[in-house]
This record gives sequence, structure tokens and C-alpha cells, in this order.
Amino acid sequence: MERIASFSVDHDKLRPGMYISRIDGDVITYDIRMKKPNGGNYLSNGAIHTFEHLFATYVRNSEFAQTILYVGPMGCRTGFYFLTRNTLSQADALALILRTFRFIAAFEGEIPGSTQKECGNFREHDLAGAKQEAQAMIGTLESWSEDQMQYEA
Repeated sequence: MERIASFSVDHDKLRPGMYISRIDGDVITYDIRMKKPNGGNYLSNGAIHTFEHLFATYVRNSEFAQTILYVGPMGCRTGFYFLTRNTLSQADALALILRTFRFIAAFEGEIPGSTQKECGNFREHDLAGAKQEAQAMIGTLESWSEDQMQYEA
């Protein structure tokens, strides 16, 4: 089998930030890296689950809703993949992600889609943890630029 592109990224060089993982035709996959890979500090299951519900709800209700294809956590629990159509500029994607993290950090209330009828693991949510993870990443995103979206060689 061929080695997939994401396994070719040097995870020893990755740090928290927002990267372009790949471009396939009109689809851009962003790597929203929240934790240093293999650093021993990972997103907890409850926090990542709640984060995903809030992240997906927010971006799919944004002015860019028609360009959003997918939001999902990485199996390694160091961040999320965010897939968009390339009609959403990289600058707008970065701005949207920053707004999303601010939304999550400030969120109060019932987690969208978290009832037994709506969610396959409705008992495992952690709003306080999701908010803490979002807040921890805001400073990184505020200082991030399009120039930093390429993986380090």
C-alpha cells in the first residue's frame, strides 16, 4: 500500500497552529493542531466530543455554511480536520476558525446535538474542558497567518 500524505508529515516539527494538510481538486483539508504531537498532553475524549459538536454547529451556521464539508477530531487527539471547498479563501478560513474558537470558549447552555436521540455517545461530553481547550488556542490563532499554514519541511 502507498503511504498516505498525513503520515509523511514530520510530527516532531509540528506545533499548535492551523495548516493546509492537502488540497484535492476543490477541497482543502486544514489541520487544526491544538496539541504538540507525542507531547503527552492530549485532548480528553469528553472535551474533544463537545468541541466537535460546538465546532460543527458554529461553522455550519456561519456565512460560509455552503463551503463547509466536514469537521472531525484526529484519532491521535491532538486536533481537528476541517474540510472546505476552495471557494472559502485561506484568510477567511483562518478568521472563521478564530471566531469558532472564541464561540466555543464563551459558550454557555445546552450542547447542541447532545441528547440520546441525537448523539451516539451522549453521556461523554465535557463543556468545561472544551471551553478550556478553545481558550488555550485563541492566542495561537490570533497571531497565526496564511504564511504559517504550510508544514515545515
